Amino acid sequence: MGKATGFLEYNRELPEKMDVAERVQEYKELYLPFAEEKTNEQAARCMDCGVPFCHSGCPLGNKIPDFNDAVYHQDWEEAYTILKSTNNFPEFTGRICPAPCEGSCVLGINHPPVAIEHIEKSIAEKGFELGLEKPRIPGVRTEHKIAVIGSGPAGLAAADLLNQAGHLVTVFERDSKPGGLLRFGIPDFKLEKWVVERRVDLLTEEGILFKTDTEIGVDIKANELDKQFDAIVLCGGSTIPRDLKIKGRKLDGIHFAMDFLSQQNREVSNLSQIDKQRIFATDKNVIVIGGGDTGSDCVGTSNRQGAKSITQIEIMVKPPLERAKSNPWPEWPMILRTSTSHEEGCEREWALMTKEFIGSKGKLTGLKVVEVAFKEGKMVEREGSEHVLPCELALIAAGFLHPQKEGLLEQLKIEQDDRGNVNTTNFKTSSKKVFAAGDMRRGQSLVVWAIAEGRKAAEAVDAYLKG
Repeated sequence: MGKATGFLEYNRELPEKMDVAERVQEYKELYLPFAEEKTNEQAARCMDCGVPFCHSGCPLGNKIPDFNDAVYHQDWEEAYTILKSTNNFPEFTGRICPAPCEGSCVLGINHPPVAIEHIEKSIAEKGFELGLEKPRIPGVRTEHKIAVIGSGPAGLAAADLLNQAGHLVTVFERDSKPGGLLRFGIPDFKLEKWVVERRVDLLTEEGILFKTDTEIGVDIKANELDKQFDAIVLCGGSTIPRDLKIKGRKLDGIHFAMDFLSQQNREVSNLSQIDKQRIFATDKNVIVIGGGDTGSDCVGTSNRQGAKSITQIEIMVKPPLERAKSNPWPEWPMILRTSTSHEEGCEREWALMTKEFIGSKGKLTGLKVVEVAFKEGKMVEREGSEHVLPCELALIAAGFLHPQKEGLLEQLKIEQDDRGNVNTTNFKTSSKKVFAAGDMRRGQSLVVWAIAEGRKAAEAVDAYLKG
């Protein structure tokens, strides 16, 4: 490595965040500028560790020590070339990935790991700043026509590689703008939408055709698509949310997390649909049901809407602050994580199960919960622990079950696995010339996994078309 003693000389350091009182007044990304020389120092912390476990920690297989070395030597073009060889969209993963690579960093055994995610974002933005990220228009076209269904991270990655292979790619998106989860699911304070638009504009210049407001299976039937294209790639995501079918579920004030988040994203982008019921957290006691990233995004959005109080509850027990013996390095550390949204104001409760939604005159007023414990692998309620939390807005962030079955999947008559996801062999479905990638195939997962899935599906499609 460029500086063999860097991990001894420099501590882990990340960009400072805007003051909480200031950042909750807007929806912009909340990190302050970070001096370039400080990023060089962070890259210098990468060790000559012999076996870089960060490779296996990254679903994309990013060549992390290589680009860290280039950043330390201030060779941004080399760093960009290395990173782009494995990652289509580092400007996304550098902002929103939970960085499983850092969980596998060798330095992380007994020191804070290398700031890989920040370095990745820095390389991506340097690529645009220096003009390295520019349209790459294929010199030769194969005349094979491919339809990609869904413009989320998996769909964009598949479309990108297939287009670069010379195929004619059309991406169909049922929403009004491309981007899928990146545009309508992730709040702007984590990923501003100009970042998504910049990438989509670049892909358009490279020859990819985007058709929005088009739901395949409704606006265009599956048999029509089959006649027009030589291959079809399903990247529609896992969109059916897990519900809580308990007493009081139909009260006014109970919503799925993604409905709440997507409405706010549309509002920020001036794409709001006035015919839909607007969900507001303003001056309400908000309870977010679910302790994951989506729930955290609901917390941050509720803070910006001026909620009276915010409580996030999780049915599982509180994670430890440090790795348990049963969770050794280089496994993903199952530890307590505090997001920037939690820092802005939120009560967090663990081992609580929702029993009933309480209401008056058809409106939600409270949430009946009970404490639970886990004994011999079974969950049991703690006797006498039932109580009611005040709540006028409940946001269900309990994850997603499977892709939408009605419409396209039914028309294609595609086999599904026991979880209701699309069943594939090497990304090929049971239907001729139809492939699948991302959450639609593997179930709800990370954006970085979706990109990796899209890349692998593209390779399978390309091999299929070449015979």
